[in-house]
Amino acid sequence: MLKVVVGHSNDPDSELAIAEVLQQCRDSLENRVPKAGILLAAIDFDHSLILEQIFSVFPDLELIGGTTDGEISSILDFQQDSLILMLFCSDSLEIRAGIGLNVSADPVIAAKQAVETAKTALASAPRLCITIPESLTVSGVSLMEGLKQTLGVEVPIFGGLAADQWRFQQTHQFYQNQVLSDAVPILLLAGEFNYAHGAASGWYPIGQKGRVTKVEQNVVYEIDNQPALKFYHRSLGGIPPSMEYPLAVFEQEIMADGQHFYMRSPTGVYDPESGSITFFGDVPLNAIVQVTETSPEQILEASQLSMQQALNQYPGQEPAAALFFSCAGRRQILGTRTQEEYQQVKACLPYSLTSCGFYTNGEIAPLKLDGETCFHNETFITLLLGDR
Repeated sequence: MLKVVVGHSNDPDSELAIAEVLQQCRDSLENRVPKAGILLAAIDFDHSLILEQIFSVFPDLELIGGTTDGEISSILDFQQDSLILMLFCSDSLEIRAGIGLNVSADPVIAAKQAVETAKTALASAPRLCITIPESLTVSGVSLMEGLKQTLGVEVPIFGGLAADQWRFQQTHQFYQNQVLSDAVPILLLAGEFNYAHGAASGWYPIGQKGRVTKVEQNVVYEIDNQPALKFYHRSLGGIPPSMEYPLAVFEQEIMADGQHFYMRSPTGVYDPESGSITFFGDVPLNAIVQVTETSPEQILEASQLSMQQALNQYPGQEPAAALFFSCAGRRQILGTRTQEEYQQVKACLPYSLTSCGFYTNGEIAPLKLDGETCFHNETFITLLLGDR
């Protein structure tokens, strides 16, 4: 049986916050011993102290985590400057942590290191990967591609890039009792369990589609052999590119229905002379793209759609837990309405579901069931886990 518990504190004092979180977890565990955990923490906590306290109570825990732009749980709903610990107990589910270091030097080698660290301790092949990697020193797409190369594209990857409350200075990743940066921590899950996911943004394409004809990683120079800025102006009537108007990037093999795309959000940096636009994520050469727009209501509806997609696809009776990865850009746009995202999610559920999540600098998940993993911006990801 899969048992998942969560502790959540918004106490600003690190020692008091982790004491409260651990007490909540112990009360819910009812003397069970957890196998693995995920720690989500605001940037200003004393992370070393927090990890020391966790491992004094659970010395054999397989743990990963990272810093956030905001936190969500079934205990305190949406919070900022808070601390969350989710713990997993199961006899049939294997969970192992791995770590890759110095991702800025070579993200593929770091990703391979993380997978091999975790995989060697598994008795069976991994079926799912969860990651909370670095976001500021390396391309999130490169990290994701490195994980896919090592795991194989058939293993779905879920997660979000660590954040630092929109400061863009330094994020932290957690692996066992270590506080790291420039790293990629992962959990590999193997054995008997059910899962399902949903991914929705709330942005909708407008204007004409175009093809990316000149790009260097996350800087798009030309679309349809014309400056990218001109493509944006044609769709938006001169409004400059911003995270309110991201690009939809369509998957080539399922373009026919016009619905399956992932998002690339502009950073706000563009060059009027060359017409280039910089995005929060790499854009493939020859990708079919389209400018999108949204409203706060549509953003909020997407979080509910993400949960509903996951529930509709879930193969079991009731999931044991949910994990959420939502974009920090969504939080910026929603402002004081951010708390409504989790309220929309809860409205889908006739029962209380143990859950946690955070606002990320980029989301990782397949676009669809059995699809290949993609790197997203401006998207709300739901992952459900439970017994088979």
